[in-house]
Amino acid sequence: MSNALVLNEKPGADEVPYSAGASSLIDGHYAPPPVDKDGKQWVRTSALVQASAEELYALWRDLERVPGWQEEITNVTVTGPETSHWTMKHGDKTVEWDAQILSDQPGKRIAWKSVGGEIDEAGEVIFEDAPGGRGTMVTVLMEFKIGKLASALATLTGRNPKQAVIENLRHFKALAETGEIPRSMPGPRGDRGIVGSAKESLYGEKIAIPSGTLS
Repeated sequence: MSNALVLNEKPGADEVPYSAGASSLIDGHYAPPPVDKDGKQWVRTSALVQASAEELYALWRDLERVPGWQEEITNVTVTGPETSHWTMKHGDKTVEWDAQILSDQPGKRIAWKSVGGEIDEAGEVIFEDAPGGRGTMVTVLMEFKIGKLASALATLTGRNPKQAVIENLRHFKALAETGEIPRSMPGPRGDRGIVGSAKESLYGEKIAIPSGTLS
């Protein structure tokens, strides 16, 4: 079975490129997956994380800890063995939806989709041992229904879904490797840290850095 099978199970979809390193490059530059024929946008990103696949799977699978490393997610409530309810908030604006796990392979892969509410998405995360025992390659593949979700996220965060996925994987890597997400100094949720402050200055982004720790 292909690792990207869940995200390919629809008519007219373009093939999702896949490699062990999860890189799709043209002349040394990242090449994003295309928008396919049924109007969904693909997002693909990866990171080498210095932790075992089993540890990373366990951290990702602990859904109620997700607000600690995913931006703008304020609450995740597990509602069943394979279902959960998600809340995203920015300022006084809130978006809620339910999600269902489609495939759960401990230490290897998790695939999911939204099943109601204001978000229309599907995704999967793949955990693969890096060559030479150099950690784990974590690959995130996601698809978004462009109209509804892009509008909701743009309203909430001022950024597109691809940016959010990349930032969230960066936070996940930091949390897994160091036990916390770096920031400029200790502070309450909302302190953006050095990286966040630079982005605010350069791009006008004002999205709070998640405050999760493993302690």
